[in-house]
Amino acid sequence: MNTQLKKKMADIGAKTKVCFRVVFADGSSWQNHERTPEVTITIRNARAAWRVLLFGHVGFLEAYFNGDIDVEGNFPLVFRAGMDAGFDGHPTFLVRLRNWWHELRFSNRSIAQAKANARFHYGPGQEFYRQWLDEVGMAYTCSWFMDGTKTLEEAQISKMDHVCRKVLLKAGDTFADIGSGWGNLLFYAWEKYGAHGTGINTTTEQVRETRKEIKRRGLEGKVEVLERDFREVPRQFDKLLSIGTLEHAGRDQLGEVIQAHANYLKPGGLGVIHFIGHVGVRDTEFWIRKYIFPGGWIPSLAQAIDWCERCGLEVVDIENLRRNYALTLDDWAERFDRNWERVHKLDPKRFDEKFRRIWRTYLWSCAEMFRSPNGKTHLFQIVVSKGNVGENYPMSRAFLYETARGKAHPSARSAA
Repeated sequence: MNTQLKKKMADIGAKTKVCFRVVFADGSSWQNHERTPEVTITIRNARAAWRVLLFGHVGFLEAYFNGDIDVEGNFPLVFRAGMDAGFDGHPTFLVRLRNWWHELRFSNRSIAQAKANARFHYGPGQEFYRQWLDEVGMAYTCSWFMDGTKTLEEAQISKMDHVCRKVLLKAGDTFADIGSGWGNLLFYAWEKYGAHGTGINTTTEQVRETRKEIKRRGLEGKVEVLERDFREVPRQFDKLLSIGTLEHAGRDQLGEVIQAHANYLKPGGLGVIHFIGHVGVRDTEFWIRKYIFPGGWIPSLAQAIDWCERCGLEVVDIENLRRNYALTLDDWAERFDRNWERVHKLDPKRFDEKFRRIWRTYLWSCAEMFRSPNGKTHLFQIVVSKGNVGENYPMSRAFLYETARGKAHPSARSAA
């Protein structure tokens, strides 16, 4: 068994510049380069070794979650080595089988299961997320590090303004915020542009917390949040902002959810669909579906565009923010590690050592995934129009960057 495991490690080691050392259960060790290792992996028992041999990188991570493997040193470099070796998108047969079974059990086909899946991820509550998201609005989506941006807080504000400008948001507009989180975009769009937002959110905890904040700010009648599935369209709006929700549609519900996006818009209305997308059609990473986002499924850019066209949405513009997500996740992961003791004290039984290992793996590995030159997972923003875009839409992207040069966007207004 050790011979097979050493061969697997040697295959990885030959494909990466990351210097790592592996200590096996029998006390022997191996490393790939002749210099001080940047990271040391300790395989504590035969169970961990079998997991790696049977389930590949998923087995490695699950053994780490359970404490059968330990990692010392520069933790993100473990994932960089894996990405260098091509682990992104090459699951073993057993992992593909587990992914198939997961889809059978946790598909978002039913609204009830989609709600349960969302609550699984967001159920830890606002105080948990407050420990590591930005301090401005707790945005849990990719930020935009416009040139000169220095902090995560600045980058999240820039992202919100970027998407508002893309749909020419202006005072008096109504817009749907699909998957509204804790309401940061609803509040920003009202304060900056005077637009009336309606959040659509299936997570009970987030809806309750957002309504409390609406009341605290005295914004009843200005913005609102509805507890419902994305597919339950209440009425039509002038604009649509769907930031980080298409990934939650599910493998077989992509067309249904994009059709719902189209149904939210009035004829001629503009929308931004901001989502994690694959390059090419491929399986979504199993371990993230099992431990982080049950029911989630990452579509390809081509699939999303195809369904936009089928649903009567003209694709006006596409922007790839992949590298911005790497920087966003770096900040989240660093804050998560730094504030772990605070997280643990919120609920020591729930936020235990296994939880810590799962979530820091999720954050650091995703940062490396978006950074990797081998990565096939990107972050896209698609601007769409319901029907062909009107003559009033700018002919170039120059208007998106006018505020960056100090000139106010024509739809901006003073804070309300």
